[in-house]
Amino acid sequence: MELNSIQKIAIFALPVIFAITLHEAAHGYAARLFGDRTAEMMGRISLNPLRHIDPIGTILVPAITIFLGGILFGWAKPVPVNFGNLRHPKRDMFWVAAAGPAANLVMAVFWAALIKFAYLIPGSDYAEPMRLMGYAGVSINAILMALNLLPIPPLDGGRIAVSLLPPRAAYMLARVEPYGLFILLGLLFTGLLGALIGPLYELVQTLALALFGLNF
Repeated sequence: MELNSIQKIAIFALPVIFAITLHEAAHGYAARLFGDRTAEMMGRISLNPLRHIDPIGTILVPAITIFLGGILFGWAKPVPVNFGNLRHPKRDMFWVAAAGPAANLVMAVFWAALIKFAYLIPGSDYAEPMRLMGYAGVSINAILMALNLLPIPPLDGGRIAVSLLPPRAAYMLARVEPYGLFILLGLLFTGLLGALIGPLYELVQTLALALFGLNF
């Protein structure tokens, strides 16, 4: 089924909003679990998308990338985490950072289950939109998981690497953080970003669908 740009945005809107919202909420929940209540006090441990949406990063940029047919790219308002408040800052940073990509993995499986359900109700008027939205949800969450696991601060993969590296190497990597967005944009515009995240993206997507006997 060939979709025009408006139909694509309509299909992708809900999966994009929930993928980014639940990703950020997961960071806040994990931070609270390990001792930092900053996000909780600021009302960011919430499933209300309005608390996490960045008008440019959550709406405009993803809509443009969907319209242009490139790699989905976007962001939400980062959940504030004071790593100094964690009970074991360096060790617990791993779990707080990993919570976001883990949420995307869970959501990829959820959207795959929705696709399976859509195939079980073929006569319904909702089956085809549900199936298309499900495939969009699997794809979006696989991309966001793979993207966020790149070892570039301030991405989650960068924070995970900082938590695992010896102190000197961790300090050197952490100093990259102010330049992380520029590095990411450089990878995007040179076409290297797709090559870097492609294998993990394909793996997550394939595994989520395979759980329900599906494929693209």
